[in-house]
Amino acid sequence: MNILDQIIENKRKEVAQRKCVTTVSMLSASNLFNRNTISLVNRLLDSTSTGIIAEFKRRSPSKGVINNTATPLEVAVGYENAGAAGISILTDEQFFGGADTDLINVRSIISIPILRKEFIIDDYQLYEAKSIGADVILLIAACLTPDEVISLSSTAQSLGLEVLLELHDEDELGHICDTVDMVGINNRSLKTFDVDIERSLKMAQQIPARKLKIAESGIDDPTLIKLFRSNGYSGFLIGENFMKSSDPVLAIQQFINLI
Repeated sequence: MNILDQIIENKRKEVAQRKCVTTVSMLSASNLFNRNTISLVNRLLDSTSTGIIAEFKRRSPSKGVINNTATPLEVAVGYENAGAAGISILTDEQFFGGADTDLINVRSIISIPILRKEFIIDDYQLYEAKSIGADVILLIAACLTPDEVISLSSTAQSLGLEVLLELHDEDELGHICDTVDMVGINNRSLKTFDVDIERSLKMAQQIPARKLKIAESGIDDPTLIKLFRSNGYSGFLIGENFMKSSDPVLAIQQFINLI
């Protein structure tokens, strides 16, 4: 069983447990549930946008502890002030050290869109995302069927959430559907964790022109932004490169200054 399989197996158990504690009706009664979401698509299409979706991540299965000292509040404010188009927050606890409260707390102090970075396999998690203040949700093709992507993305859109669909190879192109707003190409394999920047470049022309393209992972050099833009990408999801620094805010400031 690879790490992705382990994560999904654990996530199914976790979701089942959460459903027993908090119902969809209870989630829908959250103060944040009825807020107007902020469009990441619009932010990325803005000609003045950096296109950077900066991530807050404490650890990962491949790297272990990345940053245990930075707090989501200070990092999120710093990311926004530096010019990030959006912020991604890991909410998986067991494998990434995240928490829903990280997103809830950040939502109250920033005005740019937030992506809930999570392994979504059930409609229930979409209601959770809306209830904690997310604007965008992630669907990972590697752990969903095309029909599941259609169903989950349709529900997400009905809740006012934008959808980022993450692909890893050409075999997953069939997961793209009308109710997906953005298509991300992850340069890191979720099964082996190897990084290959060429993956985004090779797949760029195979993504429908009407879909906003996002390059994900392994972006550690500002010159790559220009390369990705020239291949049709509007967004750049960057996490580890900033978070591995002792000062993630300074790291993003320096990175953006070099773009």
